[in-house]
Amino acid sequence: MSRTTPSTILPIQRVMADATPRAWRDGIVVETRAAGLVVAFLDGGVTQLRAADADGLVSVGDPVAHHPAAEILSAGGRKTTARVA
Repeated sequence: MSRTTPSTILPIQRVMADATPRAWRDGIVVETRAAGLVVAFLDGGVTQLRAADADGLVSVGDPVAHHPAAEILSAGGRKTTARVA
C-alpha cells in the first residue's frame, strides 16, 4: 500500500491476521458490484463481500485472499477491510 493512501485496516485486524495465518482463503473475483464483490474461493465456496475502497482495487478474474476473522481482503499487494455481505 502506498504511503499516501490511508489504511482502512485497524491495528487489531493486523494482529488477528498475523495470529491466524491459516485462516486466509484464496479465491478469484467472479463479479464486482457497487457495494463490493463476489469471490469464488479455491476451497469451493462462493461469498459476497462488502469491501472498503473496492472500486479500482479488483476486477473480474483477479486473484484475492480474504481473512474472514480479521475481515481483511488482500488483492494485488493492497489490503482493505472486507466483510461478508
